[in-house]
Formats: sequence, structure tokens, C-alpha cells
Amino acid sequence: MGFVQFSQVSLAFGDRDILKNVTINLQTGSKVALTGANGSGKSTLIKVLAGIIKPDSGSRAVQKECRVAYLPQSGLTHQGCTLIEEADKAFEFGYEMQRKIDELGSQLEAGQGNTEMLAIQQADLIQKLDDSGWYRRAGTAESVLLGLGFSRADFTRSTEEFSGGWQMRIALAKVLMQNPDILLLDEPTNYLDIEARNWLEQFLLDYKGGFLLVSHDRYFLDVTINEVYELFNGDLKRYPGNFSHYEKVREVELQTLIAAYEQQQQEIAKMEEFITRFGYKATKAAQAQEYQKKIDKMVRIEIPESLKKIHFNFPPAPHAGKLVLRLNGITKSYDGVNNVLNKLDLTLENGERLVVAGRNGAGKSTLLRIIAGQDDAFTGELIPGAGVKIGYFSQDNAETIRGKETILEYLEGRAPLELIPKLRDMLGAFLFRGDDVYKSLDVLSGGEKSRIALLQLLLSPVNLLVLDEPTNHLDIHSKDVLLSALRGFGGTVIFVSHDRGFIEQLATKVLHLEPGYSAYYPGGYDYYLEQLEKHGGGEEKPAEIPVVENTKAESWEEQKKLEAERRKKEKTLARFEKDIEELEAKKAALEEKLSDPAVYSNGEKAKAVQREISETAAKIDEVTEQWMLASE
Repeated sequence: MGFVQFSQVSLAFGDRDILKNVTINLQTGSKVALTGANGSGKSTLIKVLAGIIKPDSGSRAVQKECRVAYLPQSGLTHQGCTLIEEADKAFEFGYEMQRKIDELGSQLEAGQGNTEMLAIQQADLIQKLDDSGWYRRAGTAESVLLGLGFSRADFTRSTEEFSGGWQMRIALAKVLMQNPDILLLDEPTNYLDIEARNWLEQFLLDYKGGFLLVSHDRYFLDVTINEVYELFNGDLKRYPGNFSHYEKVREVELQTLIAAYEQQQQEIAKMEEFITRFGYKATKAAQAQEYQKKIDKMVRIEIPESLKKIHFNFPPAPHAGKLVLRLNGITKSYDGVNNVLNKLDLTLENGERLVVAGRNGAGKSTLLRIIAGQDDAFTGELIPGAGVKIGYFSQDNAETIRGKETILEYLEGRAPLELIPKLRDMLGAFLFRGDDVYKSLDVLSGGEKSRIALLQLLLSPVNLLVLDEPTNHLDIHSKDVLLSALRGFGGTVIFVSHDRGFIEQLATKVLHLEPGYSAYYPGGYDYYLEQLEKHGGGEEKPAEIPVVENTKAESWEEQKKLEAERRKKEKTLARFEKDIEELEAKKAALEEKLSDPAVYSNGEKAKAVQREISETAAKIDEVTEQWMLASE
């Protein structure tokens, strides 16, 4: 059983305590979420766990031979090889073990040293290498890459061709392929679409090792973890249960703290008022000074940002008719050959909350750009209803935000008068707190500019919001604020999101897209998933769901032919599975043979058995690859 253990670990940056006597134990089977306000030190704690940052005091213990793999939030790039070659680098630990096995084999063959001890060491390494899954590395690489959204055509592409988000998917894939004892994942869902998130959920549910992760996706956390550690003011506290359970327990637990916080704020306000009014009077000066000393020495009670409930309402939506938008036969192609959108028909009525679902490349963002008037290179009709005023958000909006203005000045110049007094709270909800609001626009990161662009849109009086991934760069608390505002919005919303919890709570209708096809579901996201499941597709096989108007009915002969092909493929799968089972049994028998003193004490015999084990493992790998291809 592998473990990583902290005991009384402390770390400070300047005069700020990041970690104060923190204790945590991660071991095989741990399924842990790390939470805390933005800037509380979660990423720092993970780096200390990973051994990247050394703490000021305390101890970090890692079990001998325990393998720990770490994924940072961002910043990793890959170059100089193809995707599949880069993926193979994840198995370097196995190549190193194989080199040691070969060295031991050479020593045994030459009769060097204590042959019995060498043979035992070699057998132990062989077993560890087998347990690590190294012999199945090709199949593992293919499975993980496909699960995270890469296609087989991507395998031979140079890694330099992939964008920043896909670079982080490569990094995540490599971490998962290592099959370490402990996984440390800092925001692994940031660059994943909903299909890849679903795959990662299942991977973590099946994972035999332990993991600790940070994520702002409440649904993802609820599905994958069974304990939560909260980092607050340098202290770390454990809460058993999923994330929703933690939130409920924590809110009840902090009711006393909130009451004490409010009482302290009232006390401070009274003393500050006294100092302001009477500080200059000789008869009151001494008392005013005492009050000031008391305020200066006071240990301030702090409330986690997640408990500072912030709500805001949109400006009143301009009046619009019942029919907000109609699309007739919308067709879009980028290459003139393949249609991303093919004769798409859609009618959107006032007050609907429509989510556009589908895999990457299905045309979701393309459709939103067309609706928002950002793309006019299509055929078909787009007919807006009377009085419709569109507000559009995408990550590209951030590129237009620049200048020497501060964040607060920029938004004050664009906000309705009635919302200006609420801007500081709204900025806080979107992760701009304290002096952050005085940052110049030119120094903001892409994520910060994206949050400003979203907030700017929410201040505008529109009646049709078109939102492409509005929850990117937001934490759970900010998502809750946005969700509350959108649910109270008096207009219509059409959106794309990869946050399942956000979708489930907002969407009233679903439009499913595939390249060239579409299907409309007049119900919420749960209804949509039920229909996928009912038709045998599920979220992992959307191509098999029924689609409306854009698919020709298959003839009886075509259906008969497809059924025959299906039965043939099932027989092929069964044959591969039987072959794998027989090869696994053969390999187990060979490994047992290698533990025989008559074999391991004879260098030549041991090497021959080892060679046969390697050949059998390679054959298992080959047949497994064939089985996976047939399964696909």
C-alpha cells in the first residue's frame, strides 16, 4: 500500500501563513477533494505534497517505492515528437525497471554474485512491472487518449500542433497512464469537455490507487470523491462524505462563526465611530486611544468567501415577443465538403434556457457565433423575433479588453446607474477582491479578462443571452452567483457548458449536435440523458441517438446487413477475449515457473523463461490492442 503523509507541516510566504501545522495522509484508496477560497494556498499545498516545494517545518513521509504523479493547473507544453510517442514517455518507469531486469538476467547468466538473491530480486521486479500495467502500455495509451477526446488520427500528429488546452490534456493523459500509487491533480477538468469529464469520472471511480484533486465542478466532485479537506487561513480540516455533504455540514458548523463575525463587525464599527467623533477632544482622547489599541490588537474573524452570499439581478430585459429566434435550414461548412451544421432547424421561444450539447467539433460554438451575428458565412435563414437584443459571450471577448483603466473604472463606465453601487460585490463574486479592482486592464491574464467580459455582458440590458462556456475561469461560489442570476433573468438563454451541475440546474431544453446532424429534446438535461440511455447511446456514444429530420430512414435490407455485421464483430470480440484469457494463464504459469529454485538458480534457464514471459506479455499487448480496435 503506497502512502504520502504530512505531519505538522508549516509554510509561510513573507508574513503570511499558507500552511499552519497541517497534517494529511494519502494512501491507496484515498479519494480526496481539496477545497478553499481562491488564493488560500491549494496549489501550494499540492506542490508540497508532490515534493516540489519544501515546507518550513514538519515532516513529509513517502513510502519506499511509492510512485506519486502530479498535474499542475496549466503551463505544460510538449514538442519534438508525435502524440503517441509523447504518451509513451509516461512509461519511463517501466523501461527503467526492464533495464534492471535485463541487468540482473545478465548477472545470472554470467553466474556473478549470489544467484539465488539475484533471481529473487529479478522475480520481484518482474512482478512489480507486471502489476504496474507496463506490458499493456500500448492499449492503456490508446484507451486514455481516446477517453480524453483525442482521435486515432491525432496519434501521429506532432505535439506542437495542439493548442494550449489540448497540451494540458496530453499532460493529464501522461499522468493517468503512469498508474501511480498517488495522483495529485490540480484542476484536471479545466480543459475537458463534458464527454472527457465523464470518462475521467469513471477512470477515477475505478482507480485502485489514491488521489487528491482540486476542481470547481461540484458534480464531478460529488461523483468521484468521498472526503473533503478544506484549507482556510492556513488550517486544514477534514470532512468525510462528498462535496455537497461537506457544504451542508460546513454551513451549519459556521453559523456560530458568522454570528461572532457580525457581532465583531458591529463592535468595531461602534469603536471606529467613537474615535472619529471624539478622538480630537481632550476629555475623550485617552478613551479613543484605548479603543484604537483594542482594534489594532483584535484577532479578526474571517468568513470563507463561499459563505459570503452575493446576489445580483440583471437589468430588466427589453420586451420581446413570444418567438425569439427561428433558424431554417442553417448549413455551415469550413472546407466546402463536410457540413458542420446541416439544414438545422430551430425555434426558440421567450424564456427558454437552451443548452447546446455534443462532442468537440460538433458545431456548438459555430452555431452560437451564427446566432450572435459573429459569423455570416452560412446558408439558410436566421430570423430574429421582434425586439430581440442579443448579448454574446465567448472566450474571444477577452481579447477586446485592454487599456490603462482600472477594472472598476472600466465597468463603472459601462454599468447602468442602479448597478454601480453593487459593482464591488459583483466583482468580488467574480474573484476580484480587495485591491484587485484597481488593477489596470493591460496587466490582466486571459482568465481575468474573460471574467470581466462576462460581467460586462451581465450588466447590459438584453433579452437573449448567447453564452459559450460562461463558467470557465470561475470557482464554485462564482458559478453559484452566475447561476442564480441567470435563473432570475427575464429573457432567453442559449448556452454551451461543460459543467454538468450548472447545465442540470439551468437548462430547460437541449439541442444535441453532431457534425451534420441534430436532435432536439423538449425537456431538461436529465430527460436528455434518459433518452440517450433509452436508445442505447449514453453520453459516450451520441452518434447512435435518434436525430430529427436530418437522417434518412434505413431500409430493411440495410438494417439486416448491419445486424449481420454486428453479430460478426461480437464473435470477433469473444475470440479475442478468449485468446487474452489463455495468454494471461500462460504468463502466470511461466512466472510461477520462474520462482522454482531449479530455474532461478540456473542463469540460462531463468533467462529463457524471462524471454518467454516477455514474448507472452507482448502478445497479450498485441491481442488487447486488436480487441480495443474491434470494441471501438
